[in-house]
Amino acid sequence: MSHSLYISETPAEVKNAKGLHLITQSTPNGQKVQIMLEELADAYGTQWTTSKINIMTNEQKKEWFLRLDPNGRIPIIVDNTVSPPFPVMETSAELLYLLKFADKEDKFGFKDELERSQCLQWLFFWHGSGAPYQGQMNHFGRFSKEKIPYAIERFTNETLRVYGVLEIQLSGKYTGEPRDYLAGNGKGKYSVADIGTWPWVKGWEFSGVTKEQMKPFPHLLKWIDRIAERPAVKRGTGEKYT
Repeated sequence: MSHSLYISETPAEVKNAKGLHLITQSTPNGQKVQIMLEELADAYGTQWTTSKINIMTNEQKKEWFLRLDPNGRIPIIVDNTVSPPFPVMETSAELLYLLKFADKEDKFGFKDELERSQCLQWLFFWHGSGAPYQGQMNHFGRFSKEKIPYAIERFTNETLRVYGVLEIQLSGKYTGEPRDYLAGNGKGKYSVADIGTWPWVKGWEFSGVTKEQMKPFPHLLKWIDRIAERPAVKRGTGEKYT
């Protein structure tokens, strides 16, 4: 596997990396793993190296990258602490891998099985039901050469619907107890469920959602601001990755 993982076109900083190596661009998906690594650095002193690529040049579609992730999407983690090196694709899988690899005290996860299940539910909810809709909203609203009103309306409405689901959870609408975070007992605990969701949701203005459309989601807006204040979050979305 080690011989097939890298080829001559693989960047030297990738194939010569030691320990954890991140290949990323600071998109919402890239920021999920960037933030997680920065949080682990604060909590445990976790170290890693980083390669930044430009997905607008389709670097992620070249053979060297596809050998690490056949889906051709950033970010990628390569774990060089094992032999042969082990690549991890898909952001939610990467967050969970980092939990197992580096978060021995479950500071960003849960030891209680029911809380852990709740964390996974919300992590997967955004991965499967949130990011795809907001991503398509971005595409058809901002990047598509042809503006298709039906597509823009559909993906805007679905993104707002998903925001409404997050608002239900954070507001405690059906429990009577507002929450600070998506998963965990009581008001919840900051976890990979939040880390996997926040980088997309905080970009609501970029996606074309108006302030008027966000008015029904006051708890979601407070959640966005609450997480934005974390030092690791500021670093994980900052100049280090641009």
